[in-house]
Amino acid sequence: MPDQIELRLLIEAIYLRYNYDFRNYSGASLKRRVRQAQQQLDCATISALQERILHDPQAFMQLLQFLTIPVSEMFRDPGYFLALREQVVPLLHTYPSLKIWVAGCSTGEEVYSLAILLHEEGLLERSMIYATDINPHSLEKAEQGIFALSNLRTYTENYQKSGGQRAFSDYYSAAYDRVLFDKMLRRNVVFADHSLATDSVFAETQLVSCRNVLIYFNRELQDRALGLFHDSLCHRGFLGLGSKESLDFSAYAQQFEPLVRQERIFRKR
Repeated sequence: MPDQIELRLLIEAIYLRYNYDFRNYSGASLKRRVRQAQQQLDCATISALQERILHDPQAFMQLLQFLTIPVSEMFRDPGYFLALREQVVPLLHTYPSLKIWVAGCSTGEEVYSLAILLHEEGLLERSMIYATDINPHSLEKAEQGIFALSNLRTYTENYQKSGGQRAFSDYYSAAYDRVLFDKMLRRNVVFADHSLATDSVFAETQLVSCRNVLIYFNRELQDRALGLFHDSLCHRGFLGLGSKESLDFSAYAQQFEPLVRQERIFRKR
């Protein structure tokens, strides 16, 4: 079909022109997001969108916002964070220092959630959190630590369900329709550009959290990402995935054992 050919050519053009590699992302998901970008950028065809982004880097940055889906919330799936608090944190206490990788951090909601949890468990001061994403706009927003006030009710409920020990309002100040999270939470965070499709391992870590990212990859790219996580994790390190993600059929299924299967938390064998 012509639109399938156009889509492949667009993704190849993005790789050749900007070195962003979407070639092993899920086809159906990519197609849907490209259609949305076409409407937003007023391009009648995918070929027209390709011509536009090849000659206009600003248009490519607009397209990138559709391709990377910067959607998240704080303490998303509270059971995951409760399991981290109860099952993983006691073991993290045995390390003299911690390196944690939040892969595909989007606009930072999970990073701040983890920082709050580590702070309450007395681990933040000896932790270094690497928060990575391929979208520079998302990373910039994450580094600012500013979120919409309208989301705070959901965030607060999630925090309480995840075993939060304080008033959630202790961690932010509100003004107008925005909230600014305490800069103490990002003091030990490094925000950096990193692609699971093209880049390599950059640090040995004790915990990798990559949630609701692999669902957008095909099997080949899922295995590449899981290989990076495996190589990054120290002996008996921990891996957290999203609620709809699994290791069961991956090339790395035998390299990890479930620690809290229901919450998709695994431990390197």
